[in-house]
Amino acid sequence: MELARNLRVDSVSRLEPTAPHRVEATQLVQDAVYLMRSESVGCLLVCQQGTLVGVFTERDLLCRVLGLGKSLSIPIGDVMTAEPITVSAKDSIRVAIRKMQHGGYRHLPVVDENNRPTGVLSVKRIVHYLAEHYPAAIYNLPPEPGSIPNEREGA
Repeated sequence: MELARNLRVDSVSRLEPTAPHRVEATQLVQDAVYLMRSESVGCLLVCQQGTLVGVFTERDLLCRVLGLGKSLSIPIGDVMTAEPITVSAKDSIRVAIRKMQHGGYRHLPVVDENNRPTGVLSVKRIVHYLAEHYPAAIYNLPPEPGSIPNEREGA
């Protein structure tokens, strides 16, 4: 099967991970939220001296800050997800998918051999990759397979 082989052979770099948005662990949560909104991203990579030490996601904001009634004036290092699971650009797409599936992650930091961020791999990139392998099957699916509308659509 072509897809199974490609998942093992193609590397994460083929998915063209997005450029990382970085913050320092000492920056305030409110600054991170502003950056997330202005850049329209759901994940920030938290670094110390250029090295990845954590990630801060929308889920962290909801569960570790707002959900616990904490102030937005605390350092991001206090509420980030420390020691995140990562992939390298050379890892296979299969490895990345397994890590995302196992941990329930929507984003994976892509790092170099010195643990410095080079990108962020999102579920969206993987879905697009899978769609490339089955374009006819994916693009021609009705919204709910097997359902028949009760009325005509349109005017």
